[in-house]
Order: sequence, then structure tokens, then C-alpha cells
Amino acid sequence: MTSARAQFLAHDRAVQLLLINQFTINLGFYMLMPYLAAHLSGGLGLAGWLVGLVLGVRNFSQQGMFLIGGTLADRLGYKPLIVAGLLLRTAGFAVLGLATSVPALIAASAATGFAGALFNPAVRAYLAEAAGEERRVDAFALFNVFYQAGILLGPLVGMVLVRAGFRPTCLVAAAVFAVLGAVQLAALPARGGAHGAGERAGVLAEWRGILADPRFLLFAAAMSGSYVLTFQVYLALPLEVRRVAGEGTAGTAVTAALFVASGLATVLFQTRVTARCKARHEPRRALVRGLLLMGAAFLPPLAVAAVPVPGPGPGRWTLAAVPAVLSALLLAWGTMTAYPFEMDTIVRLAGDRLVATHYGLYNTVCGIGITLGNLVTGAALDAARGAGLPALPWAVLALLGAGCAWALRAGAGPEAGPRAGSTAPGLGRAPTAPR
Repeated sequence: MTSARAQFLAHDRAVQLLLINQFTINLGFYMLMPYLAAHLSGGLGLAGWLVGLVLGVRNFSQQGMFLIGGTLADRLGYKPLIVAGLLLRTAGFAVLGLATSVPALIAASAATGFAGALFNPAVRAYLAEAAGEERRVDAFALFNVFYQAGILLGPLVGMVLVRAGFRPTCLVAAAVFAVLGAVQLAALPARGGAHGAGERAGVLAEWRGILADPRFLLFAAAMSGSYVLTFQVYLALPLEVRRVAGEGTAGTAVTAALFVASGLATVLFQTRVTARCKARHEPRRALVRGLLLMGAAFLPPLAVAAVPVPGPGPGRWTLAAVPAVLSALLLAWGTMTAYPFEMDTIVRLAGDRLVATHYGLYNTVCGIGITLGNLVTGAALDAARGAGLPALPWAVLALLGAGCAWALRAGAGPEAGPRAGSTAPGLGRAPTAPR
């Protein structure tokens, strides 16, 4: 933690604001969103399909609009999109707390999702520019620390607030985003969107140029597999814990331990892992290593998949907890290894132009990958259990990590070059595309 604090203080004010900004975004988001489904179904009495619709609209309006948000950020500047996204989420969260009609809830859910599409690419592009090439990897390592800290703290704050009711929780979350928007408006220097209109091609031409870059698309496709793997902390691992431990207190405690272990590991060790990787590996090797670790994360549940579930007692709890927590820790280790270099690589593949647009398209590709991957994973878990092949889904997930690592090693993404701490050229730029 001392290293993280020292690195934070060494960055300029803009980077520090962006890091605090991301922590607070996640704090406000996660103090509310884990309890939204219960409010919609229990508090408002909505049918299950309507709850799914409201939540699905939020996800679609964010994942589907990342490219729009990134394009606007490159044209209008990063700061206006960050502030606009924060204020839009303020309004969306307030309406979620006050609304009782389905159309209003859907509109509010769409607003909260689109808000994320506005500020997410802009924040990452701003951070990349403000940190500079030499310190970009370190800045994104710190970004992940603050990101995970917000995820850890948000649900705990929400658990306290929700005792007073869901409406006060929504209003507090809305107030957090309102204050954050005001702070960014007042204190965040303007960046991005500086190219004159005469130097710019049309939006569609810019998109075609990015879509015509095979290295960027292959990199996004390969890395989308990593997001499928890390998302299993929310899907396959909790389902496996529930299968072994049951629906009682033990299963709930183990599931919570997955998130706590993953988040704490990132907060405590991210900067050390990044420093070690920068000293020993060039960027492509760090990415490959991270993906291999993510694939290896599914070897513990694979090893015990065929073990009969013991009766109630310490043996059953151990079988539920140990493989799942080991898996979560390995996923966190893989993410810590890859993430800063992944974010840096996107900037390099973009050739330092249209960076927010590249981040937006990258997020969309990964979002599609997560959706498809989770559909396949969920179906595979059910089918494998029914067919008496409980190890199969874990083996496939492990192979997915190895396959994505092979794709990066074979040529998707950055070229081999000097270690990440070096300023010598080696990663290369994406082929020049029509702008």
C-alpha cells in the first residue's frame, strides 16, 4: 500500500482526480445496484421478466453505446463527457429511487447505463493522455486499485443505507454522483477533442478505419476471452459454491469471500505485481502471462469436480471454499498482471489518435464477448452436470485462457519489444487507417 500511496502522490492533480473519480463512481454504483433487483421485485412487486427487462436495459444502453461515448469524447473533449455522464447518472439514480411506474424505471435504467457509456471511455483516454507514455502502465495499475476499492466498499455502505429504505439509498448514491460531477467540472483540466474539424474525417469514416485494423480487432477479440474468464467470479464460481455448500449461510459466506479475496488482493498487490512485470517482461509477455494465469484459475475446481459432495460439516465447507477462493485469487492475479498493459496497448494500437473511440469499441467487443461467453458457460454447466461430466466446463474455461494467450503470442496486439519500463520503440502502432 505504501507503494500505491507514493505513486498516487507522484502523479499530477488531473490523474489524482481521475483515480478518486473512479473510486467514487464504483462506490456510488455498488452501494445501489446489488439491491436494485430486490427493490424491483419485493418493494415494487414487479414480475421477474420486468425485473430482467429493467436490468437488461441498463446493461444494453451501456455496452451498446460505448462507441458513441468514445466518439463524442474524441470530438468534444474528455472532460465534458465525464461531467455529462456523472450528471446523467445522478438523474438516473434519483429517478430509480422515486419512480414507481415501469416506463419511468426503464428510462432511468437506460439513463444510468448510457451515463457509463459517456464517461468510461473518456476517463480511460484522459488518464492515458494525462499520465504520458512513460507512466501510463503505472497509472492504470493505480486505476485498478481504486476501481476495486470502490467495488469492495460500495456494497458495504449500501448494506447499511438500505436498512433505511431503498429510496434513501438511491438519493444518497445520486448525491455522490452530483458532488463528483461538480468537483470534476470545477477542478478537472480540459483535455482531448483538440483536433480541428478540418483535420477530421466523418464519424463513419473513422469507425471504418478502426474496423479495418486487424491487429486491434484481433487484440480485442483475444482479450474479450479474459473478460469471460474473470466474469466467472459472478457466474460459474458462485453456482459451484451453491451446488456444494447449499443455499444456506455457508454458501452465502463463501460467495462473499470470493469477492472480498479478489478485491483485497488487487488493492494490496496490484502496484507490486505491475512493478515486477515491468522489470521482467515486455508488454506482450505480461499479457500472455496474465491470460495463462486466468486460465489456470479453473484448475482447482477442475481438480475436485468429480469429488462426491460430503455431508454437512467441515469437509463440505472446505470443498466449497478452497477451490473457489483459489480460483478467485488466481483470476485476480491474472487480471493484475494483464490489465495495466492491456489498457496501455489499446493506446499504442490506436497510434495515440481517437483513443476514446478505440476504448469505446474495445469495451463493446468485450461486452459482446462476455454476453456470449456467459450464455455458453451457463448452458455448459447445466448440460455437463446432467451428462455426468462435471469437469468439462472447467476444462473448457482453462483452455479458453490458454487459447487467448496463444492468440496474443501469435500476433494479436502488441509486437514484441523492450520491457514496459523502456521508452524505446517496440510496440509499434496500428497501421495507418483513414481518419
